[in-house]
Amino acid sequence: MMRDRMNTSVFDLRRSAIREFARLAKETPGCISLTLGEPDFDTPKPVIEQAKLSLDNHETHYIENNGLRELRESIAAYETKAHGFTCDQSQVIVTSGATEALFTALMGIINPGDEVIIPTPAFVLYEEIIKLCRGIPVHLDTSKSSFQICGKQLEGLITDRTKAIVLNTPNNPTGTVLDTESLEAVHQAALKNDLFVICDDVYRQLIYTDGYHSFTEFTDVRDRTILVQSFSKPYAMTGWRMGYLIADVQIKERLELIHQFSVVSTPAPFQKAAITALDFDPVELKETYVRRRAYMLKRLKDMGLDVPEPQGAFYMFPSIARFCMDSATFCRRMISEAGLAATPGFCFGSDDHIRLTYCYSDSQLKEGLDRLEKFIGMLHISDRG
Repeated sequence: MMRDRMNTSVFDLRRSAIREFARLAKETPGCISLTLGEPDFDTPKPVIEQAKLSLDNHETHYIENNGLRELRESIAAYETKAHGFTCDQSQVIVTSGATEALFTALMGIINPGDEVIIPTPAFVLYEEIIKLCRGIPVHLDTSKSSFQICGKQLEGLITDRTKAIVLNTPNNPTGTVLDTESLEAVHQAALKNDLFVICDDVYRQLIYTDGYHSFTEFTDVRDRTILVQSFSKPYAMTGWRMGYLIADVQIKERLELIHQFSVVSTPAPFQKAAITALDFDPVELKETYVRRRAYMLKRLKDMGLDVPEPQGAFYMFPSIARFCMDSATFCRRMISEAGLAATPGFCFGSDDHIRLTYCYSDSQLKEGLDRLEKFIGMLHISDRG
């Protein structure tokens, strides 16, 4: 059989439910989709103009595997100045989005049978990459602790095979920002057990609360901290597939070989455009998301849905537990009966929730929420009947 001739780990992978339900929405005439984390803004004009200029200047040839040195220096300077993450260009790899950065980092540290702790709800990508690397995903359920990390619970999951913890704050899908107690719990666990911490901070520039802190602020574990970032979300550059990772030089020198042999390098014409993006202030995006967040949060609460108030990113994660159906069934019915698509919570490890995205136009959000309200009303009528 063909299965016996292939890498067995590929048969453990799941297709992205996010993409699956986005596809179902497209195939359903008139359906409103609030599924993908795709900003409705255009990439900033100066970024586009710089890419055009690079093409006009014939900057279309091979570059250094880790990215243009000028871009790496700009990234290091940006992280040092903007976020206090003191680093040097020698620690930077420019990657094909955060996805490749995560894959490179996990592939570089996981041996077969190693365990990686994932606080859930979480983006499905982490689990699938870990399995592909022949590691074992270990889920830390945060749903009972307001989506924060409990130190005692974390310690209870650590074994002699635990290799790393993946942190995503602000979180996709909840929008939750990890508090100082959560970060300190991970810090102590990393110190005590010599663990890697992979910081997926791709929504860091989309924060709507004061007092945000990143795990990267702990200087005594820098040698085992890997920062993953992306140009996609804050600069509306999802299709450009540009991101980066920053790690201790000794680790980075090994990770860059994985990067070299998987993608060679990111596109040459986008290097200087990415430098331009780092100078762009996404304040307009943030102000729009703040307004849309307030609107969606009020609408969902007026519908009687239990939803945590997101402190960053552009997602809402309302509970559907009271409707007594799994999230896939709920979302499929909502597409067919109400013409609205959301992402089922099961793909984030929380089957009694759905994810709605508010990076869509005001009119699309209003219509989508109107349809959600009508759908919920039909469910209530059905329950009473």
